[in-house]
Amino acid sequence: MKNSIILISLSIICISIGCKDLTIEPTQACQIPAADSSAIHPRLADFQILLDEYTSKGLPGISVLVNDGSGAFTVSSGYADMDKGIEMLPCHISKMASVTKMYIGALAMRLVEEGAFELDDPLTKWLSSDVIGKVENAEQSTIRQCLNHTTGIMDLITVNGFYLQVLNNPARFWEPEKLLKFTYNKDALFPVGTDVKYSNTNLLLAAMVMESATGRPHEDLLKQYIIDPLQLTNTYYHWHDELPDNTAQGYLDLYNNGTVLNLSEYSTGSGNGYGGLYSDVYDMQVFTEALLKHQTLLQPATLDEMLTFVDMEEEKNRFIGITVMKDLLERAPDEFAYGHRGRDLAYSSDAYYFPNQDITLVYLVNYGTNSDTPIRDVFEEFRIALIDEVLE
Repeated sequence: MKNSIILISLSIICISIGCKDLTIEPTQACQIPAADSSAIHPRLADFQILLDEYTSKGLPGISVLVNDGSGAFTVSSGYADMDKGIEMLPCHISKMASVTKMYIGALAMRLVEEGAFELDDPLTKWLSSDVIGKVENAEQSTIRQCLNHTTGIMDLITVNGFYLQVLNNPARFWEPEKLLKFTYNKDALFPVGTDVKYSNTNLLLAAMVMESATGRPHEDLLKQYIIDPLQLTNTYYHWHDELPDNTAQGYLDLYNNGTVLNLSEYSTGSGNGYGGLYSDVYDMQVFTEALLKHQTLLQPATLDEMLTFVDMEEEKNRFIGITVMKDLLERAPDEFAYGHRGRDLAYSSDAYYFPNQDITLVYLVNYGTNSDTPIRDVFEEFRIALIDEVLE
């Protein structure tokens, strides 16, 4: 389903049932770490001008971290909380949306290293027919195929009934089985293993497998194997973790009429493997570089598996590996990046490592760009301009 159709459906549903008023805690100011030496970076001013241009065009708030040949620096612009006038800073926490998948994928690979399961185990080894029997293609798919999006399984968030439920109960914590029911008896996108198509359902199933194979909640495993070893003290997995008071508000022009609404509490299934991690750009850098730059998070052979790319996903112009994308293929051949994009109702992010240039780029935007609005066009323009600046 196209993003514009999703937006229209959201608007019609919200008009027909009436959107609930939410009490959202205002964002508090935060303290930039003393170790942040951005002020001395030679390119800081250029990036500040760029970010200010795009917040003036409608993006509520932007936080960026770049690590290049002159070192790491952060830059931010706009507001973490528009109503309260709280300026966006690099120390503000924001939702990473689908960048979560790269963390969950890294967790899966750590569990493979531990012998908890094998990548080519069928889902049926760990999940019963009572759970997956009505999900077309699930009983023929493997864990690897979930992680590299070659199952052909329907994407649950593209079902209109799902967004109706989100708008009826925005702050609901979704149990995985309840989410999976949105795909029951829905046609698969293609036969298993014959194509590649990004689907949030794949990571939901992968998280369910991890819990079945280990007998433990996957959020606990994420802390044990990823968050705690990397000392990601400003990374939170909502709804399992309570968010701190320096969490940025999230926004969307829901009705596509120029009015930006606060949708911070609207949960599209957060905390179930395919989304829900919140972080600041400092922690995002640590994770991205541990996985892709320094390559200390996984054993070399395991990382090679993770970076084994299947066919191109034509719509997004990227190759898909095990939750890591080889992205930005529209650019010069040596300017691709490894990483993941994040798009949700009220938040957006990207986490990239450019291996040929040895540059890390991570950023957070507190506006939802998974729907077709004029501000999404501003975001796409910003994204290109930012990457151009990074690679200049």
